[in-house]
Amino acid sequence: MLSKFYIEDHVKMALEEDIGFGDITTENLAGDNDFLSGELNTRSEGVLCGCEVFKTVFKVLSDDIKIKFYFKDGDKIKKGDKIADISGPAKYLLMGERVSLNYIQRMSGIATETRKYQDAIEPYAAKIVDTRKTTPNFRAFEKYSVKIGGGALHRFNLSDCAMIKDNHIRLAGSITNAVTKLRESISHAHKIEVECDTLEQVKEAVDVKADIIMLDNMSVDTMRKAVEIINHNAVVEASGNVNLETVNAIASTGVDIISSSAIVAKAPTLDLGLDI
Repeated sequence: MLSKFYIEDHVKMALEEDIGFGDITTENLAGDNDFLSGELNTRSEGVLCGCEVFKTVFKVLSDDIKIKFYFKDGDKIKKGDKIADISGPAKYLLMGERVSLNYIQRMSGIATETRKYQDAIEPYAAKIVDTRKTTPNFRAFEKYSVKIGGGALHRFNLSDCAMIKDNHIRLAGSITNAVTKLRESISHAHKIEVECDTLEQVKEAVDVKADIIMLDNMSVDTMRKAVEIINHNAVVEASGNVNLETVNAIASTGVDIISSSAIVAKAPTLDLGLDI
C-alpha cells in the first residue's frame, strides 16, 4: 500500500514543513565532521509500525546515516525494548529526529489501538475496519497502520465503493431508487453499500440486493434481528457507538465487519524516544 516513492514524497514535504528556511539551532552548532549515535527505544507496550518511513526520513537527509532495526512492523514491543540503533552526521540526525518520531509514534499508536479492538472481539469471526475519518493527506499511512495492527480496510476514498447514506436516500427518494440508479451508472466492479437505521430499511436493502448493508447505531438486539433478515444475502457491517466496551457484544450478533473511527481518530501515539 505504501510505495517507496509515495513515502519519499510525503517525507520530503514533512521535512520542508519542519525545517523551513533552515534549522538555525543545529546548523550553527554542528560541524560537518560531527557525528552522533543513538538508540530508538520504546517507553510503553504496543505494536510497532512505521519502520520504513522512519528510515526514509534520514535517507532523504543523508545517505551517511546508518540504521539497524531489531524489530519489524507488526511486532509487539514492550517498555524498555531497543527498537533500533542509529548513527551518522550530527547535523542530519538532529534535523530528522522530530519528523521521524512523529511518523513512527503515530503509526505505532494506530496499530496498537487496532490490535486492542481486534483482540477484544475474539472468538468471533468479525473484522475491525477503519473509516474515512482520517487525517488529511495522512490517510495512506493511517490505513497501513490499521492493517499492521490486524484490522481490515474499508474503502480508501469515495471512488472505491458506492455508499448510500441517509442524505443520499433523501436525495433519491428511497433506498430502492438510489440502488437502482447507481446500478445503471457505475461499473460492475464496484459494490454498493447501504446505510440502514431501521429494520424496515434493512428489508428494503435486501430486496434491492445491496452488496453490503451497514447497521448504523442500532442496539445489539436490533442488530441480531437484522442479521437474521439479511441471512447471508449481503455483507453485514456494524457502525456507530463502537468502543472497547461494546465491540465484543456487537461482534456476537454475527455481523461480518465492525467499522470504527476510534482506532485512528482516538488512537494515542505510542511513546517512543530517540536517545542520543
